[in-house]
Amino acid sequence: MLFKHKHKLTFGYLWKNIVTITGIVLVWRGIWHVLDGIDIRFFNGSHFWTGFVGVIIGIIILYIPDKNLKEIEKL
Repeated sequence: MLFKHKHKLTFGYLWKNIVTITGIVLVWRGIWHVLDGIDIRFFNGSHFWTGFVGVIIGIIILYIPDKNLKEIEKL
């Protein structure tokens, strides 16, 4: 057997994962729309500044736990 499953494939297990994935997608969708609103309100629809700041914040978030950026090397 190549893969060992930790969980049995039950309706409850599938339902929990579908709800979790849906929640994650909705959070990201909401963040996306808020940033689009900021772009329209403050930057005349230009996505440059919120994108630039987002990249900086993302790099900081990746750096803080281990004080390195080895996570980026995995990409």
